[in-house]
Amino acid sequence: MSLRVAVQMDPLESINLAGDSSFALMLAAQARGHRVYHYDVKTLAYESGRLTAWAAPVTVQRVAGDHFAADERRRIDLVKDIDVVLMRQDPPFDLSYITATHLLERLQGQTLVVNDPQSVRNAPEKVFVLDFGHFMPPTLIARRIEDVREFHARYPGDLVMKPLHGNGGKAVVRIPADGSNLGALVELFDAAWVEPHMFQPFLPDISQGDKRIVLIDGEIAGAINRRPGEGEFRSNLAAGGYAEPTTLNAREEEICAAMGPELKRRGLVFVGIDVIGGKWLTEINVTSPTGILAIDRFNGTDTPARIWDAIERRHAAMLRQG
Repeated sequence: MSLRVAVQMDPLESINLAGDSSFALMLAAQARGHRVYHYDVKTLAYESGRLTAWAAPVTVQRVAGDHFAADERRRIDLVKDIDVVLMRQDPPFDLSYITATHLLERLQGQTLVVNDPQSVRNAPEKVFVLDFGHFMPPTLIARRIEDVREFHARYPGDLVMKPLHGNGGKAVVRIPADGSNLGALVELFDAAWVEPHMFQPFLPDISQGDKRIVLIDGEIAGAINRRPGEGEFRSNLAAGGYAEPTTLNAREEEICAAMGPELKRRGLVFVGIDVIGGKWLTEINVTSPTGILAIDRFNGTDTPARIWDAIERRHAAMLRQG
């Protein structure tokens, strides 16, 4: 069955063909005969029960400099004109992002939204992961400098400090064991963000990499190991890290088995989790996860096709339920 697919994402002009998972999903949808539209989240409009967007029908191809063609943009009704919405714009996970999930939630039972917008809203990466805290390193979420100093005293050594709703490794900093810059960094974070911040002991195992494991409807689809680049401790590909092939150990499989059913129940079809040192779960990425192209290059798999298999099954089930 051919589907009409609206992709809510950042401008197509600026994407990185070599690593962009959203573009790979668009290519896979097109290959199946689905009609693909692109729109910017800023064009969402709600009036009298009707949710619309200003969208362009697009065709895509993996040709650098000529990777898409778009027809004229027009207003589309996300119920009457669309079967599936892919919510794929990059964070930050802020009030704009949250508002979009509230609007898209109104499509429930009429148009399938992937990932489920209510579940995305209720599962920010560094907060949802606390549901599986027994797999995590010691973690503090706080704003008061006194709380941070007490945590550092309990876990002497270097600390890692992260924005609670950051992405891509941005603004993740390492605080030396003597805490010499701790106060200044907390002041800086307090000035930049109104929410609390996340603190964890620095894990030396990061030098061996940080595994990104992709789950589709709660099932393991593949993984890559991301290593920090020269002069960095962050392994995020967006922060200069590089990918290498990997397999999962028993602990990592245990982590996936523990969370898989809950991800599926919540309608979180495409999820990427991060595990350091083969044992420490640090994030559950549900907003706009990446990594599938690197996985497929190493493993000879077709992860976008598996994601579309899951989407098509969920869409068919929604139609049956009426």
